[in-house]
Amino acid sequence: MKRKFFLRNGLLAAAWLSQKGKASVFLDNDIDELQDFKPNKSKLLGFNHIPSTEKENHMDYIIHRADTRGHANHGWLDTHHSFSFASYYNPERMNFGVLRVLNDDRVAAGMGFGTHPHDNMEIISIPLEGDLEHKDSMGNIAVIKNGDIQVMSAGSGITHSEYNRNKNQEVRFLQIWVYPNKGNVKPRYDQITLNRSDRKNKLQQILSPNPEDEGVWIHQDAWFYLSDLEKGSSIAHTSKRSQNGVYIFVLNGELKVNDETIGKRDGMGIRKLTGEFKIEAISNAEFLLMDVPMQLS
Repeated sequence: MKRKFFLRNGLLAAAWLSQKGKASVFLDNDIDELQDFKPNKSKLLGFNHIPSTEKENHMDYIIHRADTRGHANHGWLDTHHSFSFASYYNPERMNFGVLRVLNDDRVAAGMGFGTHPHDNMEIISIPLEGDLEHKDSMGNIAVIKNGDIQVMSAGSGITHSEYNRNKNQEVRFLQIWVYPNKGNVKPRYDQITLNRSDRKNKLQQILSPNPEDEGVWIHQDAWFYLSDLEKGSSIAHTSKRSQNGVYIFVLNGELKVNDETIGKRDGMGIRKLTGEFKIEAISNAEFLLMDVPMQLS
Protein backbone atom coordinates (compact mmCIF):
# COMPACT_ATOMS: atom_id res chain seq x y z
CA MET A 1 0.00 0.00 0.00
CA LYS A 2 1.45 3.36 -0.97
CA ARG A 3 1.77 6.12 1.61
CA LYS A 4 -0.51 8.48 -0.33
CA PHE A 5 -3.28 5.87 -0.32
CA PHE A 6 -2.81 5.28 3.41
CA LEU A 7 -3.07 8.95 4.24
CA ARG A 8 -6.13 9.39 2.05
CA ASN A 9 -8.05 6.26 2.98
CA GLY A 10 -6.39 5.19 6.20
CA LEU A 11 -7.52 6.56 9.50
CA LEU A 12 -9.98 9.03 10.86
CA ALA A 13 -10.02 12.69 11.90
CA ALA A 14 -10.62 15.31 9.29
CA ALA A 15 -9.27 17.72 11.87
CA TRP A 16 -7.93 17.15 15.35
CA LEU A 17 -7.82 20.22 17.54
CA SER A 18 -5.71 21.30 20.44
CA GLN A 19 -7.48 23.69 22.74
CA LYS A 20 -6.20 25.92 25.48
CA GLY A 21 -8.64 28.26 27.13
CA LYS A 22 -10.77 29.78 24.37
CA ALA A 23 -8.12 29.36 21.68
CA SER A 24 -8.17 26.42 19.32
CA VAL A 25 -5.71 25.43 16.63
CA PHE A 26 -6.17 22.89 13.83
CA LEU A 27 -3.31 20.42 13.84
CA ASP A 28 -1.69 19.53 10.54
CA ASN A 29 -0.88 15.99 11.66
CA ASP A 30 -1.40 14.23 8.33
CA ILE A 31 -4.37 12.17 9.49
CA ASP A 32 -7.39 11.58 7.29
CA GLU A 33 -9.93 9.10 8.63
CA LEU A 34 -12.98 10.18 6.68
CA GLN A 35 -12.81 6.94 4.69
CA ASP A 36 -12.11 3.58 6.25
CA PHE A 37 -9.07 1.51 5.48
CA LYS A 38 -10.50 -1.69 3.97
CA PRO A 39 -8.39 -4.77 4.74
CA ASN A 40 -8.45 -7.87 2.59
CA LYS A 41 -10.58 -10.31 4.59
CA SER A 42 -9.15 -13.33 2.81
CA LYS A 43 -5.64 -12.82 4.13
CA LEU A 44 -3.97 -13.10 7.48
CA LEU A 45 -3.62 -9.60 8.85
CA GLY A 46 -0.44 -7.96 9.98
CA PHE A 47 1.85 -10.77 11.02
CA ASN A 48 5.24 -10.28 9.37
CA HIS A 49 5.17 -6.60 10.11
CA ILE A 50 8.60 -5.73 11.38
CA PRO A 51 11.63 -4.73 9.32
CA SER A 52 14.03 -5.74 12.05
CA THR A 53 16.82 -8.21 12.71
CA GLU A 54 16.36 -11.93 12.11
CA LYS A 55 16.37 -12.55 15.84
CA GLU A 56 13.32 -10.36 16.28
CA ASN A 57 11.27 -11.78 13.41
CA HIS A 58 10.46 -15.48 13.79
CA MET A 59 8.03 -17.77 12.02
CA ASP A 60 5.67 -17.87 14.97
CA TYR A 61 6.20 -14.52 16.69
CA ILE A 62 7.45 -10.98 16.28
CA ILE A 63 8.87 -8.40 18.66
CA HIS A 64 8.29 -4.67 18.35
CA ARG A 65 10.87 -2.92 20.52
CA ALA A 66 9.76 0.31 22.19
CA ASP A 67 12.34 2.40 20.34
CA THR A 68 11.17 1.12 16.92
CA ARG A 69 7.67 2.56 17.31
CA GLY A 70 6.49 5.56 15.38
CA HIS A 71 6.77 8.82 17.34
CA ALA A 72 5.34 12.31 17.07
CA ASN A 73 5.56 15.22 19.50
CA HIS A 74 3.09 18.01 18.80
CA GLY A 75 3.91 19.79 22.06
CA TRP A 76 0.48 19.22 23.55
CA LEU A 77 0.54 15.55 22.46
CA ASP A 78 3.52 13.21 22.73
CA THR A 79 2.57 9.90 21.13
CA HIS A 80 4.12 6.56 20.15
CA HIS A 81 2.52 4.24 17.58
CA SER A 82 3.09 0.48 17.58
CA PHE A 83 1.40 0.35 14.16
CA SER A 84 1.15 2.79 11.25
CA PHE A 85 -0.90 5.83 12.22
CA ALA A 86 -1.07 9.51 11.24
CA SER A 87 2.29 10.67 9.83
CA TYR A 88 3.96 7.39 10.83
CA TYR A 89 3.59 5.01 7.91
CA ASN A 90 5.32 1.66 7.68
CA PRO A 91 3.69 -0.80 5.24
CA GLU A 92 5.24 -3.69 7.19
CA ARG A 93 3.66 -2.54 10.47
CA MET A 94 0.01 -1.98 9.68
CA ASN A 95 -1.63 -4.22 12.29
CA PHE A 96 -1.51 -7.54 14.11
CA GLY A 97 -4.57 -9.50 13.08
CA VAL A 98 -7.62 -7.37 13.85
CA LEU A 99 -5.53 -5.21 16.21
CA ARG A 100 -5.16 -2.07 14.09
CA VAL A 101 -3.96 0.71 16.43
CA LEU A 102 -1.97 0.70 19.65
CA ASN A 103 -1.10 4.28 20.57
CA ASP A 104 0.74 5.26 23.75
CA ASP A 105 -0.40 8.87 24.30
CA ARG A 106 0.68 11.65 26.65
CA VAL A 107 -1.55 14.73 26.62
CA ALA A 108 -0.39 17.99 28.23
CA ALA A 109 -2.36 19.64 31.03
CA GLY A 110 -5.58 21.26 29.84
CA MET A 111 -5.16 20.04 26.26
CA GLY A 112 -6.82 17.40 24.11
CA PHE A 113 -8.40 16.09 20.92
CA GLY A 114 -11.24 18.21 19.57
CA THR A 115 -14.42 16.73 18.12
CA HIS A 116 -13.62 14.24 15.36
CA PRO A 117 -15.45 11.35 13.63
CA HIS A 118 -15.11 7.57 13.69
CA ASP A 119 -17.01 4.69 12.12
CA ASN A 120 -16.81 0.89 11.98
CA MET A 121 -14.11 0.49 14.58
CA GLU A 122 -14.02 -0.81 18.16
CA ILE A 123 -12.10 1.81 20.18
CA ILE A 124 -10.69 1.02 23.61
CA SER A 125 -9.05 3.53 25.97
CA ILE A 126 -7.02 2.49 29.00
CA PRO A 127 -5.92 5.43 31.21
CA LEU A 128 -2.53 5.07 32.89
CA GLU A 129 -2.20 8.45 34.66
CA GLY A 130 -4.43 11.48 35.16
CA ASP A 131 -8.05 12.17 34.20
CA LEU A 132 -9.34 12.04 30.62
CA GLU A 133 -12.67 13.74 29.87
CA HIS A 134 -14.83 12.28 27.11
CA LYS A 135 -17.79 13.78 25.22
CA ASP A 136 -19.58 12.23 22.25
CA SER A 137 -22.49 12.60 19.85
CA MET A 138 -24.43 9.93 21.75
CA GLY A 139 -24.74 12.36 24.66
CA ASN A 140 -22.15 10.72 26.91
CA ILE A 141 -20.01 12.96 29.13
CA ALA A 142 -17.59 11.04 31.34
CA VAL A 143 -14.17 11.10 32.96
CA ILE A 144 -11.92 8.06 32.88
CA LYS A 145 -8.89 7.60 35.11
CA ASN A 146 -6.30 4.99 35.98
CA GLY A 147 -8.14 1.79 36.89
CA ASP A 148 -10.90 2.38 34.35
CA ILE A 149 -11.43 0.99 30.85
CA GLN A 150 -13.57 2.66 28.19
CA VAL A 151 -14.98 1.21 24.99
CA MET A 152 -16.81 2.69 22.01
CA SER A 153 -18.34 0.80 19.12
CA ALA A 154 -18.20 3.49 16.44
CA GLY A 155 -20.43 1.44 14.14
CA SER A 156 -22.50 3.55 11.73
CA GLY A 157 -20.73 6.71 12.89
CA ILE A 158 -20.03 8.91 15.90
CA THR A 159 -18.09 12.03 16.82
CA HIS A 160 -16.29 12.56 20.10
CA SER A 161 -13.63 14.59 21.89
CA GLU A 162 -11.08 13.75 24.59
CA TYR A 163 -9.41 16.26 26.90
CA ASN A 164 -7.02 16.28 29.82
CA ARG A 165 -9.31 17.50 32.57
CA ASN A 166 -6.45 18.63 34.81
CA LYS A 167 -4.65 21.95 34.44
CA ASN A 168 -1.55 20.91 36.36
CA GLN A 169 -0.63 17.40 35.19
CA GLU A 170 -0.47 15.40 31.98
CA VAL A 171 -2.69 12.45 31.20
CA ARG A 172 -1.33 9.18 29.81
CA PHE A 173 -3.45 6.53 28.17
CA LEU A 174 -3.45 3.73 25.64
CA GLN A 175 -5.74 4.13 22.64
CA ILE A 176 -6.47 0.83 20.91
CA TRP A 177 -8.49 0.16 17.75
CA VAL A 178 -9.84 -3.26 16.78
CA TYR A 179 -11.57 -4.12 13.51
CA PRO A 180 -15.15 -5.26 14.28
CA ASN A 181 -16.75 -8.46 13.01
CA LYS A 182 -19.97 -6.58 12.21
CA GLY A 183 -20.39 -3.44 10.13
CA ASN A 184 -22.55 -0.37 10.72
CA VAL A 185 -23.82 -1.47 14.13
CA LYS A 186 -25.61 0.99 16.38
CA PRO A 187 -22.92 3.08 18.12
CA ARG A 188 -22.47 2.37 21.81
CA TYR A 189 -20.37 3.53 24.77
CA ASP A 190 -19.40 1.88 28.03
CA GLN A 191 -16.85 2.26 30.80
CA ILE A 192 -16.14 0.40 34.02
CA THR A 193 -13.79 0.68 37.00
CA LEU A 194 -11.57 -2.34 37.52
CA ASN A 195 -10.39 -3.89 40.77
CA ARG A 196 -6.60 -3.73 40.55
CA SER A 197 -6.16 -6.50 43.12
CA ASP A 198 -7.76 -8.92 40.64
CA ARG A 199 -4.65 -8.79 38.43
CA LYS A 200 -2.00 -9.43 41.09
CA ASN A 201 0.04 -12.40 39.85
CA LYS A 202 -2.77 -13.43 37.50
CA LEU A 203 -4.59 -12.36 34.35
CA GLN A 204 -7.53 -10.02 34.92
CA GLN A 205 -9.99 -10.15 32.03
CA ILE A 206 -11.00 -6.62 31.06
CA LEU A 207 -12.66 -7.15 27.66
CA SER A 208 -14.43 -9.94 25.75
CA PRO A 209 -17.07 -10.51 23.03
CA ASN A 210 -19.72 -11.35 25.65
CA PRO A 211 -21.80 -8.60 27.32
CA GLU A 212 -22.41 -10.94 30.26
CA ASP A 213 -18.72 -11.68 30.80
CA GLU A 214 -16.11 -9.88 32.91
CA GLY A 215 -15.04 -6.42 31.75
CA VAL A 216 -16.40 -4.46 28.80
CA TRP A 217 -17.37 -6.06 25.48
CA ILE A 218 -16.83 -5.39 21.78
CA HIS A 219 -18.06 -6.67 18.40
CA GLN A 220 -15.11 -9.01 17.90
CA ASP A 221 -13.89 -12.39 19.17
CA ALA A 222 -11.17 -10.75 21.24
CA TRP A 223 -10.21 -10.97 24.91
CA PHE A 224 -8.00 -8.43 26.74
CA TYR A 225 -6.26 -8.97 30.07
CA LEU A 226 -4.15 -6.89 32.46
CA SER A 227 -1.63 -8.42 34.83
CA ASP A 228 0.68 -7.23 37.60
CA LEU A 229 3.36 -9.86 38.21
CA GLU A 230 5.88 -9.92 41.02
CA LYS A 231 9.48 -10.74 40.17
CA GLY A 232 9.96 -14.50 39.76
CA SER A 233 6.27 -15.27 39.39
CA SER A 234 4.73 -16.67 36.22
CA ILE A 235 1.35 -17.30 34.63
CA ALA A 236 0.16 -19.38 31.70
CA HIS A 237 -2.30 -18.51 28.96
CA THR A 238 -4.16 -20.56 26.39
CA SER A 239 -5.81 -18.68 23.55
CA LYS A 240 -9.60 -18.56 23.57
CA ARG A 241 -9.80 -19.54 19.88
CA SER A 242 -7.51 -21.59 17.64
CA GLN A 243 -7.73 -18.84 15.00
CA ASN A 244 -6.49 -16.19 17.41
CA GLY A 245 -3.04 -14.82 18.08
CA VAL A 246 -1.79 -12.97 21.15
CA TYR A 247 -0.15 -9.55 21.38
CA ILE A 248 1.59 -8.67 24.67
CA PHE A 249 2.39 -5.02 25.48
CA VAL A 250 4.65 -4.38 28.49
CA LEU A 251 3.65 -1.37 30.58
CA ASN A 252 6.47 -1.66 33.12
CA GLY A 253 9.23 -4.10 34.01
CA GLU A 254 10.59 -7.09 32.09
CA LEU A 255 9.02 -10.36 31.00
CA LYS A 256 10.28 -13.62 29.56
CA VAL A 257 8.03 -15.15 26.89
CA ASN A 258 9.07 -18.01 24.58
CA ASP A 259 12.66 -17.62 25.84
CA GLU A 260 12.63 -13.98 24.70
CA THR A 261 12.99 -11.01 27.04
CA ILE A 262 10.71 -8.02 26.47
CA GLY A 263 10.83 -4.79 28.46
CA LYS A 264 8.93 -1.58 29.09
CA ARG A 265 6.74 -0.56 26.12
CA ASP A 266 7.95 -3.50 23.99
CA GLY A 267 5.30 -5.48 22.13
CA MET A 268 5.36 -9.16 21.24
CA GLY A 269 2.94 -10.81 18.83
CA ILE A 270 2.50 -14.58 18.87
CA ARG A 271 0.65 -15.95 15.87
CA LYS A 272 0.92 -19.71 16.15
CA LEU A 273 -0.51 -20.92 19.44
CA THR A 274 -0.47 -24.68 19.91
CA GLY A 275 -1.59 -24.67 23.51
CA GLU A 276 -0.59 -23.10 26.77
CA PHE A 277 2.38 -20.73 26.88
CA LYS A 278 4.17 -19.21 29.86
CA ILE A 279 4.85 -15.60 30.84
CA GLU A 280 7.49 -15.07 33.53
CA ALA A 281 8.35 -11.85 35.37
CA ILE A 282 12.09 -11.09 35.32
CA SER A 283 11.33 -8.02 37.46
CA ASN A 284 8.09 -6.67 38.85
CA ALA A 285 6.09 -6.19 35.67
CA GLU A 286 2.74 -4.94 34.39
CA PHE A 287 1.43 -5.85 30.96
CA LEU A 288 -1.58 -5.92 28.66
CA LEU A 289 -2.37 -9.17 26.81
CA MET A 290 -4.66 -9.03 23.75
CA ASP A 291 -6.02 -12.31 22.39
CA VAL A 292 -7.29 -11.40 18.90
CA PRO A 293 -8.35 -13.06 15.63
CA MET A 294 -5.67 -13.16 12.95
CA GLN A 295 -8.33 -12.98 10.23
CA LEU A 296 -11.46 -10.94 9.72
CA SER A 297 -14.58 -13.06 9.90
